[in-house]
Amino acid sequence: MQEWIIAMLVISVLLILRDMAKTILTGRMSKKEEAFSLCEEHPQKEKVERYAASFQKLADTFYGMPYKKEFLSSGQIENILMETNAQVCVSCYHRELCWGNRSAELCKGVESIVRTMEEGNEEKLDELRIQWSELCGKSYQYLDGIRRNFRNEKQNLVWTNRMIESRLAVAQQLTEIAGIMEMVASDLYDISPAEPGFQEELRKMLRKRHVILKQAWVMDKAEGRRQIFLNMRARSGQCVSVTEISQMLSEICESSMTSSVGSRCIVNGEFHTVHFVEDVSYQMLYGVSRLTREEEKISGDNYICRQEGDGKFVMCLSDGMGSGMDACRESEIVVELLEQFLESGFTQEAAARMVNSALVLKGQEGMFSTVDICAVDLYTGICEFLKAGAASTFIKRDHWVESISSESLAAGLVQRIDFDMASRKLYHGDYLIMMTDGVLDALPTEREEETMKEIIMDIQDETPREVSRGILERVLGYSDYRARDDMTVLVASVVRK
Repeated sequence: MQEWIIAMLVISVLLILRDMAKTILTGRMSKKEEAFSLCEEHPQKEKVERYAASFQKLADTFYGMPYKKEFLSSGQIENILMETNAQVCVSCYHRELCWGNRSAELCKGVESIVRTMEEGNEEKLDELRIQWSELCGKSYQYLDGIRRNFRNEKQNLVWTNRMIESRLAVAQQLTEIAGIMEMVASDLYDISPAEPGFQEELRKMLRKRHVILKQAWVMDKAEGRRQIFLNMRARSGQCVSVTEISQMLSEICESSMTSSVGSRCIVNGEFHTVHFVEDVSYQMLYGVSRLTREEEKISGDNYICRQEGDGKFVMCLSDGMGSGMDACRESEIVVELLEQFLESGFTQEAAARMVNSALVLKGQEGMFSTVDICAVDLYTGICEFLKAGAASTFIKRDHWVESISSESLAAGLVQRIDFDMASRKLYHGDYLIMMTDGVLDALPTEREEETMKEIIMDIQDETPREVSRGILERVLGYSDYRARDDMTVLVASVVRK
């Protein structure tokens, strides 16, 4: 099942890459063909959208299948009755008498016993046992058979529900794939050739820097952020810095432009397409302090901090259940999957749901971890929070501290998980402070958040690394300087460029 899902993901990515290669990256079509390829009705766009629709239709098929059952069906109760009769009643000389005139009464009694077992009402079950002993001469053997067959049917129900959960996980992943393909199709084919006047002015400026411009494309996003793609090369024997070209673009566009994350640093003698975007308004500085639980050699906490290509800075923190190597593996899987999905263009909610589905599909008992994500838009300063079973996150600004709490379950426990989400506007000088529950649990019970706010306000350090270290040192003072659980404090500061 997991191999099939991975194969579907790989196929989707290959199809998208193929279509991208056919449009903006090759640069080998004629101008007439190129103009047609980038129009709204581009056939390749329609093809990608058909791929997305196919994935969504397949997902809907999975969603349309039977859902989980909490209780045994009437058919399963009938199976329990038939199996027990075959095991106990077949050799009883009262069989014809019991299952002749009194069959309806006995069937109803068996159903009452089974339903009471499902409820776990032992007091009522004892009453039903006494009543059954008055009806059946082999009541002890018969009730033992019912209990045994009930356990078997209940186990079958558990496995059936597990298969249904896996099917729902696959359906959810297919839905997310369809969504990302539609988004890519929309973004990719919104690209259009730059205006002739702009291209000519840029071509003249680049020629002075010994750079030959072959083609320029522009994509204006809904948020008003311009993106420019330049297919160019340097004259023979020349190497030109992409930073220098960014400065020329900024002059022409009258706004700060920079190369996107992961772009080339140098333009050499071969034609390459370089992606330029409007520069962000903020940057993030971060630091982390960690402490491993006593008697453990490795922490069960893992984190990532990275800037995405769409101008977002993402921090993810995960705490694996328990401690040691097993907990480390669990949280490591979470952060690696989150990083992969976010890098591929999924939203943080979609990425978190994909991770949760992957943990459910993995199917290991106790395989679950907390998910804590902070995604800061470096253009606007707006931070989106997403939490699943995670400890509170704190925002420090001047002389006050705010906490963002969570009450949702950890990822991997249930298929349909409800994430706690929030949004806040950040400003220059603000601090984002994330931590695992091992930090808060070391503080006085029922006053964890209030005490943490006091600790944060008391710290006068400015660099994120020193702030995180100061928090951890003060927290240890409340626990006799003993780490009874893994502790991780991740701090990031907002700086206007």
